[in-house]
Amino acid sequence: MRALTLTVLALLPSLACSADERLSVQQNETPIHAPANPQAISKIPADFHFIEPGTLTVATSATNSPPLSLLASDNVTRIGSDPDIARLLADSLGLKLKLVPASWEDWPLGISAGRYDVAMFNIAVTEERKKKFDFATYRADNHAFAVKSDSKISRINSPADIAGKRIIVSSGTNQERILLSWDQQNRAKGLPAVTPVYLTDDASATLTLLSGRADAMFGPHSMAAWKVASRGQTKLVGSGPFRAWVAVTTKKGNGLAPALQAALDDTITGGQYQQVLSRWGEQDEAIAHSTINPPGIVY
Repeated sequence: MRALTLTVLALLPSLACSADERLSVQQNETPIHAPANPQAISKIPADFHFIEPGTLTVATSATNSPPLSLLASDNVTRIGSDPDIARLLADSLGLKLKLVPASWEDWPLGISAGRYDVAMFNIAVTEERKKKFDFATYRADNHAFAVKSDSKISRINSPADIAGKRIIVSSGTNQERILLSWDQQNRAKGLPAVTPVYLTDDASATLTLLSGRADAMFGPHSMAAWKVASRGQTKLVGSGPFRAWVAVTTKKGNGLAPALQAALDDTITGGQYQQVLSRWGEQDEAIAHSTINPPGIVY
């Protein structure tokens, strides 16, 4: 968290994390563990080779994007809801955990090339991604539009609502595809074009929005809701058209998905899963059980 605070302070004093946010994050630095689960362990294929023997190697976001992923006060340890769920997975499977910070653009190739056992980047299941990857769900998320708290924009829920606006979005994401699809519909009707503002760093995105260089941000609901609750500088004004299954992602056909599903279900039954979501404010994204390769988003 210290790195995020220093970076944002260097950009703009008003962007510094609030005292409540810093306190909340520091309280969440204590790891939550789960017991090893023999049933889940038995589902690991006998011929499966982990990147490092006895270790679950997980690619996770290198950016500071609370509550999904950020740095702890030691400026080294990666915390957040995705690292927390990854730890529960490793514990349940009787494995050590190795978190590898990576970029969003890197995880697909990293999984395919065998650099990571799994990826956890708030990855939504899509039918296109299911051609190359297997999934075990662990949250149900939506995409949210956020604006400055004093913005005159009160609603973004349909294509017409984005016409002529400057909207921050990350490249290669479901949010980008939704935004561009809505823009295409608008252009066909003669409406003004949207201006995508491509940023990957959360601090820069927030600075851009609060300084008035963009009209709205479009990203994961959990991140947008965290900012609203902890800082009060933004407000939610709408959501995307899809409720997305967020899932642990692994290479297609490697046989690991059933073990991941069993491990997740065990932590749901044991209550550790609920502890993680509660401390990161994601209770409304909880699922009752994990599902392998559920129906994905289709564009």
